[in-house]
Amino acid sequence: MDQKIVNLFQMTVFDPETVKVLCSAYEMARKSLHDTGQPDIVNEVIAERIIVLAKQGERNPDKLCDGALKAFGTKAI
Repeated sequence: MDQKIVNLFQMTVFDPETVKVLCSAYEMARKSLHDTGQPDIVNEVIAERIIVLAKQGERNPDKLCDGALKAFGTKAI
């Protein structure tokens, strides 16, 4: 995983266990987009959407992934 994204998750107010969930959701979202070197902005949007949802209380990685992918008009595979 991109260290920049991990740092972004770690800079939030979440505990280490939640950061693991966020990282899992992030990886799921990237795989769903068939990540083959997406531009940095795509990865940042995914991470930011996951953080927004987590701040709203969501902790289910599948729902975090789906919510992040809605920004791209797609769903997890």
